[in-house]
Amino acid sequence: MRAMILNSPGRPLRRADVAAPKPGAGQVFIRVRACAVCRTDLHVVDSELAQPKLPLIPGHEIVGTVEKLGEGVKGFKIGDRVGVPWLGWTCGNCADCRHGRENLCDQAKFTGYTLDGGYAEYSVADQRFCFPIPDSYSDIEAAPLLCAGLIGYRSLVKAGDARRLGIYGFGAAAHIITQVAKYQQRDIYAFVRPGDEEAKQFALKLGAVWAGGSNEMPPVKLDAAIIFAPAGELVPQALKAIGKGGTVVCGGIHMSDIPTFPYSILWEERSVCSVANLTRRDGEEFLALAPKVPVRTEVQTFPLEEANEALDRLRSGKIQGAAVLVMNGAK
Repeated sequence: MRAMILNSPGRPLRRADVAAPKPGAGQVFIRVRACAVCRTDLHVVDSELAQPKLPLIPGHEIVGTVEKLGEGVKGFKIGDRVGVPWLGWTCGNCADCRHGRENLCDQAKFTGYTLDGGYAEYSVADQRFCFPIPDSYSDIEAAPLLCAGLIGYRSLVKAGDARRLGIYGFGAAAHIITQVAKYQQRDIYAFVRPGDEEAKQFALKLGAVWAGGSNEMPPVKLDAAIIFAPAGELVPQALKAIGKGGTVVCGGIHMSDIPTFPYSILWEERSVCSVANLTRRDGEEFLALAPKVPVRTEVQTFPLEEANEALDRLRSGKIQGAAVLVMNGAK
């Protein structure tokens, strides 16, 4: 099968023809139709996340069709369309798993990081960590929902019932969660790279009530803010923008160092929290909610062999919405 492979972090992916994987017990064998390109993929490729499986097939926003079943698979049948997210396996036995925090399992395995992912024609995945895809979405439209949507949704939940919500970094996750927040009758204040007028207009088109540079203050105090950009310097900036009792949610898996800041901007019961991975419950809730909004993903498509180009464009901020690799007759 054709695949794009990471042999050494910090270097471009290599196109290769490799043997297709075989499904083990409890696994489904999937013909990949589409795989979205996530900023987390960049963190892996750029060696900002340590210790990936090597060689590695990246990609953790997979949409495809089940073609074979491993022993004991009961949740899916051949021909079913499934989505495969970042969280690929957990032990099920530790205290975190037993108490609804499987996203924090110390032994967890992750698609496209410690497990081979979807930058390939075929993939295998644990049936327990796959999701049925709503019929209202095409393969290409659905792919960004599997991480940008799921991690964005978990971040939104962490923001509580905030009515005035700031979003820093207006990429794939932000463009999805803005639609959900608007559906929930929240006001979105979008913060983009200073000078990026195109991103401002994109945010306003999706329903933001205000859009400005990440170095600006909003016209009102916010109830909460979500930071999707991997820039630690935005944490004190966001703390200054929220009111008393507000929360700053750091939604990325990697962020540059947070600079020191005065206690005064944290005082009055403001808080900062992070989001780590996702749970299956997050996936079930979000994929049930998305068609009701309805969430519409804006995508830029690339053939599998142009994965490096897609990553380069994401790295330089030239992707509006989400980038998606397409193959095997994706629709």
